[in-house]
Amino acid sequence: MFPTDPISNLSALIRCPSVTPAEGGALSALEGMLAPLGFTLDRVMAREAGTPDIENLYARLGTEGPHLMFAGHTDVVPVGDEAAWTHPPFSAVIAGGEMHGRGAVDMKGGIACFVAAVARHIEKHGRPKGSISFLITGDEEGPAINGTIKLLEWAAQKGERWDACLVGEPTNPDNLGDMIKIGRRGSLSGRITVHGVQGHAAYPHLADNPVRGILQLTQALMDPPFDTGTENFQPSNLEVTTIDVGNAAVNVIPAKASAAFNIRFNDRWTAESLKAEIVARLGRAGKDGALRPGRDPVRYDIVWNERPSHVFLTRNNALIDSLSGAVEAVTGRRPKLSTTGGTSDARFIKDYCPVVEFGLVGQTMHMVDERVAVADLDTLTEIYETFIARWFGHAAA
Repeated sequence: MFPTDPISNLSALIRCPSVTPAEGGALSALEGMLAPLGFTLDRVMAREAGTPDIENLYARLGTEGPHLMFAGHTDVVPVGDEAAWTHPPFSAVIAGGEMHGRGAVDMKGGIACFVAAVARHIEKHGRPKGSISFLITGDEEGPAINGTIKLLEWAAQKGERWDACLVGEPTNPDNLGDMIKIGRRGSLSGRITVHGVQGHAAYPHLADNPVRGILQLTQALMDPPFDTGTENFQPSNLEVTTIDVGNAAVNVIPAKASAAFNIRFNDRWTAESLKAEIVARLGRAGKDGALRPGRDPVRYDIVWNERPSHVFLTRNNALIDSLSGAVEAVTGRRPKLSTTGGTSDARFIKDYCPVVEFGLVGQTMHMVDERVAVADLDTLTEIYETFIARWFGHAAA
């Protein structure tokens, strides 16, 4: 029996409690769907010291090109307060025309629909003239160290090559067909620590308050803006996400203060050029005496997070047109081509082949009572099925 019903597929996946980093039976359930379709299956365990071991799945149908990859993840975020859920988070209850459960939208729903789309394509047309693969990780919602990036490396070392990839993340803000992601902003994070001199609040001349210094530095990071945006991307935006002093006493000037920040940046920047700009801003601000009159420059250091995400934009017309055309043919909507939002595993896949993202409406992802309209599952499956036929037809032309 081919897994042509996305509702049954998703129900089976939701019932697997695959909260990061647990596999929870989700990859095994997916293997059970793909095996009858003729996919070869490889379960790949990835390890790195200091991080959880992660199970991943690579499945391929066919041996020739062109080769289309579908990428996604079966791991989900924690459920939070389970008592706050209307229905148990791993029950896959259908109520009011919606299927409830953790991962319904992000992103077991997308996987369930793509499996159903492939199954329907095979039933109607036989195997595609080329190859389809599933690259599924259990580490997208976690640190993303032992997931897609290592699974890609493993597959590439085996000789796997791909012509295009579709990631099934929820991309639509309001209605199915609103938006395709054709790129992502970069992401860079760091922490500044300002070193002062501890002392009595009544004798500030004997101390050096690092809070004054951290305020000067963080102000310089947020103003002026880094840019006004580019043709395909929003303006780069830096947020100071925490300021920490660790001082419980109101009459003690602390010895140090730190601040963490994250910047989402567009294609005017690379991680390296952005680091240089931030260092220059901090250097100028550290000499400013507005909050520290008569003082030496602020003493500080900065530590960068090890793995910045790099900005990218997909320009593959065959891939974008095949997907946009499929969305419009099924929904009547011409989807917006967007680079908004956070990062995804597409940031790793872009180094191997052109990649775009399209999935369900994301309004309830990560929330209590995460849920998806059953009608949207049928529609997304139809879009994916149409896309498969269009992409292989375009590749063969």
